[in-house]
Amino acid sequence: MGANRESIEGAIRELGYRVNEAARGLKTNRTATIGVLIPKLENIFCTSIVAFVENILIQHGYSTIICDYRESAQLEREKLEFLANKNVDALLYMPQYADASAVEAVLRRDIPVILLDRPIPGLSCDMVLVDNLNAAYRGIEELLVLGHRRIGIIGGPPSIFTAQERYKGYRRVLEDYSVAVEEVLVKFGDYQIESGFALMTEFLNQVPRPTAVFVTNYEMTLGAVMALNEAQIKVPQELSLIGFDNLEMARVVKPTLAIVVQPMVLIGETSANLLLKRLKGDYDGFPATHRLKTEFLSGNSITAPRRDP
Repeated sequence: MGANRESIEGAIRELGYRVNEAARGLKTNRTATIGVLIPKLENIFCTSIVAFVENILIQHGYSTIICDYRESAQLEREKLEFLANKNVDALLYMPQYADASAVEAVLRRDIPVILLDRPIPGLSCDMVLVDNLNAAYRGIEELLVLGHRRIGIIGGPPSIFTAQERYKGYRRVLEDYSVAVEEVLVKFGDYQIESGFALMTEFLNQVPRPTAVFVTNYEMTLGAVMALNEAQIKVPQELSLIGFDNLEMARVVKPTLAIVVQPMVLIGETSANLLLKRLKGDYDGFPATHRLKTEFLSGNSITAPRRDP
């Protein structure tokens, strides 16, 4: 028996045999792969979280299949079905257009699903979210305390949960400080660089222009900074600016940018650990909702509004 085993192991080494995970998955119903479905690979928020998730999953022997659906409703449905058909052991999913029934079909296949950043109405599912309402509230409050009253906001698509929550925070803090919400100071973009540039340009062309602007994601913040630079607007002397995410950009931009920072590392760690818990069959506290707090980092891009004589 010992000789046979040695012969088999020698043949394995000689042939370079590797375990076929797909074939093993047919027997065990486990593939050691996790599906990750996000709106856009170019989005730094999405890819940062995926990187932090992977750091933990790799340590537990899991690989990932990462798909983006390019913010297309049809592709979102197709990629969700694709990952389920790949028999992934679990799914991390940042939804945009999906309804509850699409995810319920995945859950019925005993595939745990963790929703990232955005809930789906009517769906009973684990979620890891950010407290977006208070993120916006805190940023705008910093400007109100400095004396600003004409504060513009460049928000994301109104159909997306994060954009809705950040806009609610904007309205709520203005109401709490008895400042009227002026619709001319509210602009909605698409979370892309180009819309940040275009909408900041619109603000700069307004008469009177806002004394401060709050931009609600990284890509649009980058576009807004580009518009300010092109128009040679002095920040914060002529306009105060608060951006969103990306510490590296905040340090590179001059003057240093005041930003609202999402806890990307914690989002990744919380999502991965909750997923691992479900994979072990531990459904204590299901469905769990983790709502994580943001941080406001003050920079030199905000100051009291200029008082014209």
